[in-house]
Amino acid sequence: MIGILGGMGTQAGLDFCNKLAVLNRGKIDQEYPLFLLYNKSNIPGRPESIGSQTKSLLNKSTNKNSKLKYERVLKSLLTGCKLLEKNQCKFIVIPCNTAHYWYEDLQKKINIPIVNMPKEVFKFTKKKCKINSKVGLLATEGTLKTGVYKKFFDKDYQLIEPSQKIQKLSVNKSIKLVKMGNVKAAARAIKPAINFLIKMKCKKIILGCTELPIAIFAFKSFKNVKSSKVFLDPNLILAHSAMVKHKN
Repeated sequence: MIGILGGMGTQAGLDFCNKLAVLNRGKIDQEYPLFLLYNKSNIPGRPESIGSQTKSLLNKSTNKNSKLKYERVLKSLLTGCKLLEKNQCKFIVIPCNTAHYWYEDLQKKINIPIVNMPKEVFKFTKKKCKINSKVGLLATEGTLKTGVYKKFFDKDYQLIEPSQKIQKLSVNKSIKLVKMGNVKAAARAIKPAINFLIKMKCKKIILGCTELPIAIFAFKSFKNVKSSKVFLDPNLILAHSAMVKHKN
């Protein structure tokens, strides 16, 4: 059984479950994958719990306040993972990019594997994109700050991020609108960021916040999402990786 630690945000977790089901359609109910979703929506805010001085995964405890915030989120994530482990899940997926800032410490305390979303996106990109290509990254400021994607992509690709102005007025706004349920407005808000990365000649664009695919593909069929040549949807890639692991 696949364990899914959701609630970060709730729509992102449900989006992952939907993609997991659509990727693996069965002719009868019994042919669909077994999974357990724990929608743990009370986990403290991830971006808010990352120290303002944090530049990489190596200095997550730069001051006492940052360390307390870090430990509070870790404890909550661990509670969720332990529940999934207790309920006989074979492995865990976390459909939240920023939550992977806590990945190493979580995995040390859990006896079943946690699939690393940014790592799976990197492995997928290597199959689809030439080395040294420009790859755009749209994500929360927290995800950008912690470098959860940069640690995998830096050696082989030029990772391009939006300007600070576009980040605040386009990316942050779009993510907030999805969380509020205003998907149409979110789709409009993200367009300047996408146009910026396309002008920068990015071959691929990672939708590195699980709310962003919801905004971009809100009014398109699942087929269009799957066949997109530019966008990399971490939730979709994670769903595919989860099924491969589930079948092995």
